[in-house]
Amino acid sequence: MKTNPVKQKLRQGEVSFGTWLSLGQLQAVRILARSGWDWLTLDMEHGAFDWSEAAVLCAAVADAGCVPLIRVPEGSVPYIKRALDAGAWGIVVPMVETVEQARLAIAAAKYPPEGIRSAGGGMHALNFQAGLEEYYRQANDQILLVLQIESPQGVENTEAICQLPGFDALFIGPNDLRFRMRGPDGQFPSPEELEAAIQKVVQIGRKTGRPTGIHAMDPADALGRAQQGMQFLAVGSDLRMLALQNAAWCQELWPDRPVSDLARY
Repeated sequence: MKTNPVKQKLRQGEVSFGTWLSLGQLQAVRILARSGWDWLTLDMEHGAFDWSEAAVLCAAVADAGCVPLIRVPEGSVPYIKRALDAGAWGIVVPMVETVEQARLAIAAAKYPPEGIRSAGGGMHALNFQAGLEEYYRQANDQILLVLQIESPQGVENTEAICQLPGFDALFIGPNDLRFRMRGPDGQFPSPEELEAAIQKVVQIGRKTGRPTGIHAMDPADALGRAQQGMQFLAVGSDLRMLALQNAAWCQELWPDRPVSDLARY
């Protein structure tokens, strides 16, 4: 059975870089999976994908030698089970705010006796190049589980969440965190206030020995976060790459035209 190199990197204190799959276009996914990324995450929280599409894309990523992950819509047992049975090598669980939510996600991702994941299917084993029994024996050790912290409540509960065994990294969602930190009048936090919340999670991760990461908008941002000690780093998305390159080419062809707002993706 294949082993999960991203889990190994995190355990060894190494940095892993990946990107988000927002388009779900098969040819684009196949190209990205062969480009050197450590992992690719299919965004099923916000993307309009069905489980059949997810299974095809996870298989394409795994067959290319990259690690396929799925961000589930929420950390419930059915979503986590479906994502792993579709062939993901791990999951990113959004909006984790409490110990109870984290504990449920951990249990849902693991077979008994460590968890409550139901046995069935076969696509998961194929993506690991394993037989079913071998997959059932080793899946708990190879599945990557990332808990996403993206609210003030999640930040406040990070240290308690870190006391739970069975997950691999904390992943900060800066956009949602910024929105959730707005005051009663709708005022957004200052950049300094947002960064303080981010650094609180990083410091707790360092204190408790838990790898941390964040969604960065570009390579320079990701490299800067790596220097801060973060290990699980998402760099933009396939949609952002398309939008930025499209805007750059259009600006080169028509320099007098304003850059499209699509470049902000």
